[in-house]
Amino acid sequence: MAANGAPAGLTQGSGTKGGIGESTLRPDGVLKVTGEFAYASDMWHEDMLWGQILRSTVAHAEIVSVDTGEALATPGVYAVMTYDDLPTDVRHYGLEIRDTPVLAHGKVRHHGEPVAIVAADHPETARRAAAKIKVEYRELPLVTDEASATAPGAVLVHEHRTDHHSGHVPHPNIVHRQPIVRGDAAAAAARADVIVTGDYHFGMQDQAFLGPESGLAVPGEDGGVDLYIATQWLHSDLRQIAPVLGLPEDKVRMTLSGVGGAFGGREDLSMQIHACLLALRTGKPVKMVYNRFESFFGHVHRHPARLHYEHGATRDGRLTHVRCRIVLDGGAYASASPAVVGNAASLSVGPYVCEDVDIEALALYSNNPPCGAMRGFGAVQACFAYEAQMDKVAAGLGLDPVEFRRINAMEQGTLMPTGQPVDSPAPVAELLRRVKAMPMPPERQWESSEGADVRQLPGGLSNTTHGEGVVRGVGYAVGIKNVGFSEGFDDYSTARVRLEAAGGRPVVTVHTAMAEVGQGGVTVHAQIARTELGVTQVTIRPADTRVGSAGSTSASRQTYVTGGAIKHACELVRERVLELGRRRFGSYHPAWATAGLLLEGGKVVTDGGEVLADLVDVLEDEAVEVEEEWRHRPTQPFDPRTGQGDGHVQYSFAAHRAVVEVDTELGLVKVIELACAQDVGKALNPLSVVGQIQGGTVQGLGIAVMEEIVVDPVTAKVQNPSFTDYLLPTILDTPALPVDVLELADDHAPYGLRGVGEAPTLSSTPAVLAAIRDATGLALDRTPVRPEHLTGTAGSDRHPQDPPGGARNVTPSAPPGAPAKSRSARGT
Repeated sequence: MAANGAPAGLTQGSGTKGGIGESTLRPDGVLKVTGEFAYASDMWHEDMLWGQILRSTVAHAEIVSVDTGEALATPGVYAVMTYDDLPTDVRHYGLEIRDTPVLAHGKVRHHGEPVAIVAADHPETARRAAAKIKVEYRELPLVTDEASATAPGAVLVHEHRTDHHSGHVPHPNIVHRQPIVRGDAAAAAARADVIVTGDYHFGMQDQAFLGPESGLAVPGEDGGVDLYIATQWLHSDLRQIAPVLGLPEDKVRMTLSGVGGAFGGREDLSMQIHACLLALRTGKPVKMVYNRFESFFGHVHRHPARLHYEHGATRDGRLTHVRCRIVLDGGAYASASPAVVGNAASLSVGPYVCEDVDIEALALYSNNPPCGAMRGFGAVQACFAYEAQMDKVAAGLGLDPVEFRRINAMEQGTLMPTGQPVDSPAPVAELLRRVKAMPMPPERQWESSEGADVRQLPGGLSNTTHGEGVVRGVGYAVGIKNVGFSEGFDDYSTARVRLEAAGGRPVVTVHTAMAEVGQGGVTVHAQIARTELGVTQVTIRPADTRVGSAGSTSASRQTYVTGGAIKHACELVRERVLELGRRRFGSYHPAWATAGLLLEGGKVVTDGGEVLADLVDVLEDEAVEVEEEWRHRPTQPFDPRTGQGDGHVQYSFAAHRAVVEVDTELGLVKVIELACAQDVGKALNPLSVVGQIQGGTVQGLGIAVMEEIVVDPVTAKVQNPSFTDYLLPTILDTPALPVDVLELADDHAPYGLRGVGEAPTLSSTPAVLAAIRDATGLALDRTPVRPEHLTGTAGSDRHPQDPPGGARNVTPSAPPGAPAKSRSARGT
């Protein structure tokens, strides 16, 4: 390791201090760790009001009546709005399908759906007024799973669909369906010496960002509105907000405020439209901040999934075929479900060579909570299942599971199930070799001369064991994730770069609409500008809609796409600066006429290092500014019948080894180590790269052993909407996280980089499950694994949606706004 904590031997920096390849510190880092950073929830405005949402207490019901009279009469209340008070005929929004009502009308389709909004002079007044709104519901039959969604005569979640997917699905309660067929899976199955099948259940995970949804809407004198908001995609928000308000987009001015994490949960709208409506209605600034309970209802979650797989292989360890069916529960509204289906289908075989596949992936409409984007985006659920299958096939053949994966590992040139060639390095076998070669953590670390250190044992300080009944297990997994938006989406970003002299030195200003959600994009963007323009002083302007779209901070795309836009804009600035220099100084030195001039260290230099001029002298009083869009290579939609097509722009790969210790008597698990090897193409900021890998790894650990939103299958109500009952890994649950970073450049990407943030979230989960299986000998076909799954003590309280032997800890339902009361069992 280098002195800064990054792995030694990674990319070296450029000639200008703070350029790419260096582990420069984050400009927001100190402020965040000292508690001085201003998040969206910290915003304040003179004379502002507070907004509050009234949410449905049932999951599917006709709205018979809404009585707002008592709420309006409450002292301090300035406005109460329902669907009937919306200012235009545009009353729905959505990322792709506009099926989500701004406020419920006619019926509610999920527990916690917004029905009315209130603005008052104090947050508690707003909450009390919202509670006074009387809503009469007539409950309707529920759609909660595939059986109830597609049965003859099934209740339709959306009765009158007209979206572009509706003509390609076998039932109106299916949001989107994507088959992928290549080769002849049936014929290939006949050649298999071993065929293994499996059914898997992946639980609903929450993004669980620590900064709750929050925003401040300020009405403008021109009849418009300024919105300061924590989001992932400013221009997508703008495109959905402006039509509902009846305003042109230039009158809805959006500025990114401090974002406390996202992971996909801020890609959809939350209170953006509500805050703007109340601000325009009252003529006063309106602030809205969800509490933690509301946050669980205020954003989408990761799709729970049911997955059926069949793998076949020959005796020499070669895969013959893969058949699979993936059913994702999209909940009440479409959100990003169509794209998640495309990812789940196209990545469902994993990073392996397989010529014959028969794949079906689909997402359901149901009355469960809406699900959409979350880190890994459909590939996470698939990876959990196909890696469990790879272990089963290896066992059936009597092969080492890592060796079996190595035999079938894809490489550059391999065809994906969609027929797309992988046209950049795909070092799957090398990643497996590296992660297996890492030193193993010592056995029985809890033992010391003074007795057992219970902190190192399953159960920790609860002192449940001193080592008796504790068994170690080791598991491996590897995954593949696409980078960037896919399936023909016009994925671009815009950057405005300005170079000028100020205070006797050259200064660069970079302006994009990229949402900094904690990933460190602002750090890397400054590094790119320093590298390309040779200037140390770089200012990153706040993200807003006064510059063109930067796309979403998702799909591991921002360093690739917005970084690419900044690089391109800087190149154009550099060309103009050199032309300016040639006009002013070209007659003084013949080197000005050459093509190999560079900007480095605030000077114009030749490729041999000779200084021709200071940038300040070249610029004088002139500023050079460029605003440019940049796109990656185009992709194609998948064929709706065969799934063939070049749907993705880039792939990323990561492998994990998990080491766990399990108290087999109590079903408690302690993850001792989660080692990762990942190819990053080129590490622009090595320390940030390692941080992303470790963060994704821990998020995968969470869904493996503790994280799950529990939904009652009888009422479709969320049972654990709090951080008391929805369990997250803490520092005490986080194991050692050694990282081995491989840099094999992708020639199609800026600097050869590869998106980093999502791939480690895929393989960490199945690696942990494989290790627990290794320790216990149990099949374990669901996430998260709970103690009762390991001890066989589920009994008669088994949740109806669980596989045999599984159980859930169910908290009695409560209306949104009331605290949850009971606590689920912790898995670590």
